[in-house]
Amino acid sequence: MGCFSSKHKPSDPPSMPTTQPKQVQTQEVSMPQTRQPQQVQTQKVSVPEAQVPQTRQPQAVSVPLKPSPASTRPIQTMEDTVLGKPLEDIKQYYKLGKELGRGQFGITYLCTENSTGNTYACKSILKRKLRSKQDREDIKKEVQIMQHLSGQPCIVEFRGAYEDRQSVHLVMELCAGGELFDRIIAEGHYSERAAAGIFKSVVNVVHICHFMGVIHRDLKPENFLLSSKDAGAMLKATDFGLSVFIEEGKRYRDIVGSAYYVAPEILRRSYGKEVDIWSAGIILYILLSGVPPFWAETEKGIFDAISEGKLDFESQPWPSISETAKDLVRKMLTKDPKKRFTSVQVLEHPWMREDGEASDKPIGSAVLSRLKQFRAMNKLKKLALKVIAENLSEEEIKGLKVMFTNMDTDKSGTITYEELKTGLARLGSKLSEAEVKQLMEAADVDGNGTIDYIEFISATMNRYRLDRDELLYKAFQYFDKDNSGYITKDELETAMKEYGMGDEASIRAVISEVDTDNDGRINYEEFCTMMRGGTQQTEKAFLDTINSSIT
Repeated sequence: MGCFSSKHKPSDPPSMPTTQPKQVQTQEVSMPQTRQPQQVQTQKVSVPEAQVPQTRQPQAVSVPLKPSPASTRPIQTMEDTVLGKPLEDIKQYYKLGKELGRGQFGITYLCTENSTGNTYACKSILKRKLRSKQDREDIKKEVQIMQHLSGQPCIVEFRGAYEDRQSVHLVMELCAGGELFDRIIAEGHYSERAAAGIFKSVVNVVHICHFMGVIHRDLKPENFLLSSKDAGAMLKATDFGLSVFIEEGKRYRDIVGSAYYVAPEILRRSYGKEVDIWSAGIILYILLSGVPPFWAETEKGIFDAISEGKLDFESQPWPSISETAKDLVRKMLTKDPKKRFTSVQVLEHPWMREDGEASDKPIGSAVLSRLKQFRAMNKLKKLALKVIAENLSEEEIKGLKVMFTNMDTDKSGTITYEELKTGLARLGSKLSEAEVKQLMEAADVDGNGTIDYIEFISATMNRYRLDRDELLYKAFQYFDKDNSGYITKDELETAMKEYGMGDEASIRAVISEVDTDNDGRINYEEFCTMMRGGTQQTEKAFLDTINSSIT
């Protein structure tokens, strides 16, 4: 579903610190050889010995290990740069290679260090897309937080930040092992004990962030990567673009995160670091069952379910899950943040201990299947909606076409993040910067950082069109290349791989989920059920936001 603003998630502009806060709220660990940050108000707690991070005081923007060459001339004032330091050519230190992915502001490349030959990931952000002061401050804050946390084993290592006249380049550790769910699916055997081992890495990240004075604010499975494809590879946290430094006594108001993982107090616009525990609790629920605890067809429906807070422990596989595991889930998903477990309490829970109560009995293949489906299904539905949008008549989309044209101010045929933000503001929207970014992600099917005409139409068209058989049939025919009346595995694989929607295992999981008669293929009736069913609808949430902006 991506991040929201209404990854969809609605509000005032975010109040994010752009420099190091004067006071960083941390927790002091009573352990030998642990240096306490200076000038920091602390609170003594008992922490498991293995969890003590190496602490450092937040610093200014990273300076490369190598000095800038004499030929690099700073521009007239440091205030004119994003990072507040002289411009320099990253190519003097790194060679940029193949593209690894695209986002709203730039492109991530494989890069090789000239002096050592070591490979890293380089996130190159186009400065022309950082049009507001807040955009520039957000990038600077992300650099500060990544530098502050770098060096912790469960967090992606930050190598440095470089700025030239066109871009800001963030160089960091390359994690080539895939996402959190990839490890589970690859190993096959899955038990509570295996889930506890994986989840401990997640909670360690929360613990270290909070100990070092940071709230992540966007914890979700996609933001945990394996360092390599080796069997014992570490799980590492990434993407600190929504993170903030903890400020003494401050309550945060902007709605950020991804819908499934949002804590109820975020919806009430008054929250602190406890939101990370809630998000981690959602991840644990998914690890044990394969589905999120709170879901609906619309973002509003998801938020309503979160606010109600009713947990389902009756459906499969919960009857076979241990009471100890359920107890931990309940204590992490307590609606009152003051009564919610801390990271220390989670790590000390009997289910989490290495010699604890997590069972080695297999949870069941159904959970693995759900995890695969959960990862791939929404992308398939988004692609099908795009096909439907391509077949709408001019009359049906006349109003949306005018809206797209008005937002596409440079007449490029695509809507950038800045154009979307400006266009929504003209419609009276009060969405925050973070929320507009999350809307962008929801509508951007191909992940190239812009919304083209068809993507815009597919994200904003009325949901009643999913009840029109002729449109659904055209979408079905898009996948059914040989007109056999069925979507086969090969046909689905061709379509999904074209959009980078999953590997063979994910595609099999989609077929398994949709194929209710178990004949190994998807017929038209099964396809319609999938499209009209109760999986998350990022496109509907986008439409809700557009409509609420107009009214």
